[in-house]
Amino acid sequence: MRGKRIGTILAACAAAAVLAGCSGGTDEVNGGTPATTTSATAATTVATTPVTDSGAGTGSQTGGGGTNGVPRCTAAELSLSLGQGDAGAGSVYRPLVFTNKGTRTCELTGFPGVSYVAGDDGHQVGPAAVMNGPHGPEISMAPGESSQAQVQFVQVANFDAAVCKPTPVRGLRVYPPGETASMFVAMDGGTGCAGTPPGPQLSVQTMTAA
Repeated sequence: MRGKRIGTILAACAAAAVLAGCSGGTDEVNGGTPATTTSATAATTVATTPVTDSGAGTGSQTGGGGTNGVPRCTAAELSLSLGQGDAGAGSVYRPLVFTNKGTRTCELTGFPGVSYVAGDDGHQVGPAAVMNGPHGPEISMAPGESSQAQVQFVQVANFDAAVCKPTPVRGLRVYPPGETASMFVAMDGGTGCAGTPPGPQLSVQTMTAA
């Protein structure tokens, strides 16, 4: 009988030990400290690249229309001409004039993309125009109305010929602001740098009302 009682006591102690192990050592109900669970959360960092005005390939604005709800003018809705301008120190300033030949009111905002072209294939000659000055407001044009962007043509003869590599050009390839379709305007007697001069050979300002 004594051995059976000792066995019963040992079995009860073993059961109590198992229950204590299952409790995880905490007891919120009886005032214990709750167990803390740490979970690792993977953070994903999204890299953002700011959009910048390059002037090479397209104009500066990439949206489909202005903030006033006026649609952006497409190249197909525009005619382009190169106006007469003024001579400065080592430069000539001439306006690129965009005229709305379409049937709806549309707008242009920002800088057109401008570069020299030459040859029958219209290949680009040297660096495209750099953008000069602040980004202007929307310029709305009803059918028949015009807007313009001033272009500075640097006298490339002022550059070292070995670096500039002076090349006759036929005219300008022009991308209206926000457009991927280009336009062409002829220029008589123009010369550009096929090389990379130490300064811009062309500069363009933002669109303004004509």
